[in-house]
Amino acid sequence: MNGVHDMGGLQGYGPVQIEANEPLFHGDWERRALGVTVAMGASGLWNIDLARSARESLPPLDYVKGPYYAIWTQALQNLLIERGLITAEELALGQPITPPMAGVRVLQAADVDAALAKGSPTDRPSTQAPRFAVGQRVRALNLNPLGHTRLPRYVRGHIGTVVLHHGSHVLPDRHVSQMLPPFDGTAEHLYTVVFDGTELWGPQAEAGHQVSVDAWESYLEAVAA
Repeated sequence: MNGVHDMGGLQGYGPVQIEANEPLFHGDWERRALGVTVAMGASGLWNIDLARSARESLPPLDYVKGPYYAIWTQALQNLLIERGLITAEELALGQPITPPMAGVRVLQAADVDAALAKGSPTDRPSTQAPRFAVGQRVRALNLNPLGHTRLPRYVRGHIGTVVLHHGSHVLPDRHVSQMLPPFDGTAEHLYTVVFDGTELWGPQAEAGHQVSVDAWESYLEAVAA
């Protein structure tokens, strides 16, 4: 999605400030925000790409002005309302006033470790042979989708080299509008593509700097030798 959330490579935000000995969380509310988001994701009422899209769909000022986990919390609130789990009035009051939705899957505390260890694998079988090989030069397409995508804006139109092939995986651009299960088989070969910094930002880029991007097959085209 072309929005303010796609900040990679943009000027005007200053250098990334690396915090020495940064803690996992800067407050208990951040720990709780992550926990509640993961727990509600286990409900099966949306998938990870839809959750990402919900964060990307926040108003631009809301996205840039608040702490990182505030974005997660606001997006989760929107998903809860959209799926009918809570109402806007209940959110404002901070307490339920309607009966809970029946049949919602609940992640029990005793099952958390096993669920996190299992994860949500995205690899899927494919009957299609990969179009690209390790060592091949490819160009990231100049795509400007209206919806969710995992292709960073700053690599679009630029040439890189395939360094890894990860097999076939769920395509996030379509997964965002689907639920699992069932899944319609929409999976694509996934590659790690390395771009030189000078290719992305010109001769002023740091010497020897490279950027690795995981890119699905439909994001790429072959470059003639």
